[in-house]
Amino acid sequence: MRIPTWLPLLLVAAACPARAGDWPQLLGPARDGRAAADERLPDTLAAAGPRRAWQRKAGPGYGGVVVAGGRAFLFHRVADAERLEVLDAATGAPLWSLDHPTTFAPQVGGNTGPLCTPVVAGDRVVTFGAQGVLTCADAVSGKRLWEVDTHRTFAAQEGYFGAGSTPLVIGDRVVANVGGTRREAGIVAFALADGAVAWSKTAEPASYAAPVAATVAEKPHVVIVTRYKCLLLDPVDGAVRWEFPFGQRGPTVNAAVPVILPGNLLLVTASYGIGSVGARFDGDGVARIWDGIDGLASQYCTPVAVGNHIYAFDGREDGPPGALVCLDPATGQRAWSVPAIGYGHVIAAGDKVLAVTNGGELMLVAADPRRPRVLGRSRALDAAVRAAPALAGGRLYLRNDTEVVALDLAP
Repeated sequence: MRIPTWLPLLLVAAACPARAGDWPQLLGPARDGRAAADERLPDTLAAAGPRRAWQRKAGPGYGGVVVAGGRAFLFHRVADAERLEVLDAATGAPLWSLDHPTTFAPQVGGNTGPLCTPVVAGDRVVTFGAQGVLTCADAVSGKRLWEVDTHRTFAAQEGYFGAGSTPLVIGDRVVANVGGTRREAGIVAFALADGAVAWSKTAEPASYAAPVAATVAEKPHVVIVTRYKCLLLDPVDGAVRWEFPFGQRGPTVNAAVPVILPGNLLLVTASYGIGSVGARFDGDGVARIWDGIDGLASQYCTPVAVGNHIYAFDGREDGPPGALVCLDPATGQRAWSVPAIGYGHVIAAGDKVLAVTNGGELMLVAADPRRPRVLGRSRALDAAVRAAPALAGGRLYLRNDTEVVALDLAP
């Protein structure tokens, strides 16, 4: 790596601008774990838990619910099909569904559903199935607009758990970590309009980490963590601006989304002895400023930034109970931690952070780097929760392998 000449860096939304209160993709409007500016979290949580606005049955899958234009989009397994099911966000009433046949069975674990979260971009919705089928549909009518079997087209492998890197819609491109290593199609961009291949680059195997959009020198770019690297690419032609090693061979997983903060600061994290890297970058290069496993080593929880600190689960689901930590991303040093609470996801709205554990518990925490201030805890679901949550229109959307619920969190 070489030390670059620093350039301004700003986060940009990955798709078309979201309506107020929408959560149109994984980790919210800007894929950074933060809700829209008009969303609020309550000041506390009652022990009995939030009121259920509605609930419906759901099938297997790890993809979270997304919300756009008054519709909630759920991607799950129903019998021998991967189903995109669209519901009224306020009532849960079904609006339409779109199926694709599947025979998927994971190499490891027993979950047979899709792993990726839908992406809503304007009047289109994109899904990426566990067997690598990339589909674009009309978000209002449900009409299938185009479809690409990426595993067959690019000779990609399913991996331990199936395809699991949620694509990124950036401008008129759909960028996916396909993993076509033998055909220089590790990362592929498709035209949002018709699914045509815009470019394919690298021989990188696929990860489970979704790419994220960033603006570098006033131009859109993509930061993506693959199986073994972190890269910066130009979404127009796929040119690789820089890359550095991240990850390792063996039974390991890169699954957390890269976090980009003001001041050209990048944070990537993984478990399995990999740990985290804090780096500064521009369009020409990247310089590591700290690394290690002591501050943060997160299996798949993407850290969320509030102010000058980040909040995340440290640890892994299949290990000892993890800790909720507050970290200074500029140094990698912890400000505080709440130990042994499990593992899960975090999102933020305003000056509060909401942690959702795999055990179905909610923990509301003040985004205060001086000390941990837990504002309330309650139970939301009984069965294991692994899909990322969504916060839109004052409702928290959660799902597991048996149900999807909308909880009233309006203050």
